[in-house]
Amino acid sequence: MVSEDDFQPWLSRWGLVPEGDAIRTHSSLLLPVQRDGVPAMLKIATAEEELNGAHLMAWYAGNGAARVLAHDGPGLLLERLSGQKSLIEMERSGRGDEATKIICAVVARLHAARDRMPPETLYPMATWFRQLEPAAARLGGVLTKSAAAARELLATPQYVVPLHGDIHHGNILDGDERGWLAIDPKGVLGERAFDYANLFCHPEAKVTTEAGRLDQRIDIVARHANLDPKRLLKWILAYAGLKSVWTMKREGGGQEARELTIAQMAAAALGL
Repeated sequence: MVSEDDFQPWLSRWGLVPEGDAIRTHSSLLLPVQRDGVPAMLKIATAEEELNGAHLMAWYAGNGAARVLAHDGPGLLLERLSGQKSLIEMERSGRGDEATKIICAVVARLHAARDRMPPETLYPMATWFRQLEPAAARLGGVLTKSAAAARELLATPQYVVPLHGDIHHGNILDGDERGWLAIDPKGVLGERAFDYANLFCHPEAKVTTEAGRLDQRIDIVARHANLDPKRLLKWILAYAGLKSVWTMKREGGGQEARELTIAQMAAAALGL
């Protein structure tokens, strides 16, 4: 159960007035608030990756992402994005290609060069993938191909930038006149193509259930993000394997079938 007491230090420090029910996620606490009559969202990190992501949100400075209004320790005050459009609903209503193009445009803004150094807290890509190799050695199957793809990609990085690390339909919201904006980065340093891989691994993508969806999305993302389709497929193979390992660890096994299927589809498309 989440109460206002969990937020009290930051409510007092920043002069915030609660405006809605608190929400608990697996990695943070959220509370809609107002500051000087302006809607905002107070976020308290409860996991290391959220602490890391807060530094990256501040570095984005509102370019492609929600603006950071205040930041202190695990506390992060963000502009509240209250537009009515939803990329998830676009995907569900048959406008998935349009949603994919929007996401590509937002990611391009996130990857754009800044005039200041990125946070020193970003996870190295090799650290992000550290659980894949031992899992592949233990379990075999398509994870062996995922691990091999990851080894190749990590050994030959291209276009290294600060990465959001968790791009999907639910992490890009309608900011009304400010356009579509990202939230909830993890904060990784690595090849920019990686940030597009989760578009194929997230449940909303439905690449495992609709014939031709994988090829169609590969074509759209490769064109709009200026990526090599084959290299993008390798990132999908690597990341789908990694996500299945995370799912097995989190769920205790049995829930990773979708990610493994995506990895198998990517491997087949690569002729592996």
